[in-house]
Amino acid sequence: MKGIFVILDGMGDLPNKQLGDKTPLEAAEIPNMNFLATRGEMGYMYPVKPGFVPESDEAIVSIFGNKLISSTRGQLEAAGAGLKLMRGDLALRVNFATIDSVKSGEIIDRRAGRNLTTEEAEILARTINNQVKLPCKFYFMPTVQHRGVLILKGGFSDNISGNDLTYVEGRVKTSNKIGFCYALDEEDNSQYTASIVNEFIEKAHEVLNEHPVNKERKRKGFLPANYLFVRGPGIEVPNLVQYRKWGAVAYMPLEIGFSQLSGMKVLSFDYPKLKGLDAYENLYDALKQACDFSIASIKKSINSLDYLYIHIKETDLPGHDNKPLEKKSMFEYIDKTLFKYIRKIAPPNKIKVVVTGDHSTPCKMKAHSADPVPVLFYNNSEIPEEKHFNEKEARKGRLGRILGEELFKKVGFNK
Repeated sequence: MKGIFVILDGMGDLPNKQLGDKTPLEAAEIPNMNFLATRGEMGYMYPVKPGFVPESDEAIVSIFGNKLISSTRGQLEAAGAGLKLMRGDLALRVNFATIDSVKSGEIIDRRAGRNLTTEEAEILARTINNQVKLPCKFYFMPTVQHRGVLILKGGFSDNISGNDLTYVEGRVKTSNKIGFCYALDEEDNSQYTASIVNEFIEKAHEVLNEHPVNKERKRKGFLPANYLFVRGPGIEVPNLVQYRKWGAVAYMPLEIGFSQLSGMKVLSFDYPKLKGLDAYENLYDALKQACDFSIASIKKSINSLDYLYIHIKETDLPGHDNKPLEKKSMFEYIDKTLFKYIRKIAPPNKIKVVVTGDHSTPCKMKAHSADPVPVLFYNNSEIPEEKHFNEKEARKGRLGRILGEELFKKVGFNK
């Protein structure tokens, strides 16, 4: 193995009062990442370009040397969920969400409180598939917790918007009102597609709003999953740069789909189902499993793969939920498990290590931002010089300012 590439999702952050005006990464005790930084170099990266607020798919697509137009979120998620599509089938990423009412348009929570159980999501999806009637065939599949994929069968256009005004390409929107899908051109098919998707969302809301699952959730004091947000429409299978000497530890549909379509050997595990009511208890269970599985994957593939891409998802969620202490705690757990092992095996095996984020998710913003992410490049060729891996120190590093598409060339990682 020549290199290990670790993405800690949503890693970048801003100083936070709860942490003494430090970022979660600055405040965290991460001796193993600091060990790698001390014997390597640091820099800072704009995953797509300066001033651009990337979604996760846009960031990883760009970092791996692709143009944004080469893929769509919906198609990547569908591939990762194991769905087989025909040309012209429209795929969209979906979130279960909570709204006050269609009349008020007020969004209560874009993830239905983040405590929608797997069983609840499957029951709701099954009812939608059975009861919603459209002038075309469709299939709605729940994936992990509040996430899902919608497929419209037929010759549709993907030149339409989503219905969540938060997701506007490359910039932050803070609207707390629901939107509607609309055509992005004057073509009849685009107008028709937007109309069909809006019809699906309206009818799905009618089903969800009166569903026994949601009535029971409200009775318990939980938010009902009574609305669907869609984004990332796509009709073409992504045409991505191929990385056939790489493996990928990926366990969310987006990263699984991206890695598969990039020609990597996908190493995955079943995400633990949310059964109880504590979303963060489930997240820590998943984080533990992800770190254990990543270590096992390194052991398994150290003599068979040139590079291993590891994507840790859980670190993004505390940013969206404004939980800086949880984000700090997650960095510390990853450091004392996964990076403790990487620190042990990288020097004797002469393995290069790159650690970064796909985007910044500042806790106080509760959303992605255009801020750059820190980059750590361990190559064990530097004279040890004490360094601390965080946003502030990375800005001073010798790697300097990097664009996502330049990263692998900068660190000498090959396809």
